[in-house]
Amino acid sequence: MKEKKKIGVIFGGCSSEHEVSLKSAYSIIVHINREKYQPVLLGITKDGKWYLYQGAPERIQDGSWQADKQCVPAVISPDRAASGVIFMEKGCLKTVHLDAALPVLHGRAGEDGTVQGLLELAGIPVIGCGTMASALCMDKDMSHRLVASADIRVPASFVLTRSDEEDSALSWARKNGYPVFVKPAAEGSSIGISKVYREEELDLALRTAFQYDTKVILEETIDGFEVGCAILGYEDPIIGDVDEIQAKDGFFDFKEKYTQEQSRVYVPARIPKETARRVRDTAKRIYQLLGCKGFARVDLFLTEGGELVFNEVNTIPGFTVHSRYPNMLKSSGLSYEEIVEKLIETEVSA
Repeated sequence: MKEKKKIGVIFGGCSSEHEVSLKSAYSIIVHINREKYQPVLLGITKDGKWYLYQGAPERIQDGSWQADKQCVPAVISPDRAASGVIFMEKGCLKTVHLDAALPVLHGRAGEDGTVQGLLELAGIPVIGCGTMASALCMDKDMSHRLVASADIRVPASFVLTRSDEEDSALSWARKNGYPVFVKPAAEGSSIGISKVYREEELDLALRTAFQYDTKVILEETIDGFEVGCAILGYEDPIIGDVDEIQAKDGFFDFKEKYTQEQSRVYVPARIPKETARRVRDTAKRIYQLLGCKGFARVDLFLTEGGELVFNEVNTIPGFTVHSRYPNMLKSSGLSYEEIVEKLIETEVSA
């Protein structure tokens, strides 16, 4: 019998999106083809402790995996000859070789290139975007600068650091006009983002954003709505159906992303076929321009005049069976199991 490939699935993490990661990872783990692959589960606690988890996947969803006896301290081996995980068993150090690893870590310390760099240093193939693309896409300022250089429109913006005078941001907002968005440069799931309608709200919005980053972006509001594109692969990637977000006040914030109490996501988007084609083509250009591979979700704005404006790239988008990324690919004909299989195959030949 052919030996199964060992796939590390890394979940949890130190970011504010820890709980979302647990749900995404659980969905992937239970849909992995066990005839071809053996998942090796690596959990990271909120305070940054790494564990090899060998218990029931169901305990990952609610976070109780950490209390399981099948949970032992582990680290990624820096030895490229090992290319795997070191852990302690019965007083002895052991190593599990990994054929590839799939980080399912949303936000900081996981989606920003840090874990990808660790895996690449260890000689473990990364399923998904590598170090450079992950870091670029996480930084909204840098990704916008690079995309704009390719003559793709990005929102007008102003970058502020802690050492800058707040008056400069105030002047920019006055000149640009309200409402404006205030964002941490490198955060996910709309965390720390405010939509500012009046000048007197700007100070609080800046203080909120600076809680999450040392660099903050003020960004113009684009008249239109958000559309997304799920991409799988690299040179000739699979591109799912375009989706469309109908959000209250044009702001799809953290709460709405996971509850959709006052918003709705349409798949496929309610737009003409030619417009959907332009969205897919533009998303593919951005995906490849930023050096993405494996998978990512590219988000753009579609203005009332039909113009496309780049918003951001999520290199590890939500991956539950109800999340936008798999639903766009499912709408174009792939089952969740097929999505996971093709994703692993981007780095591993079974």
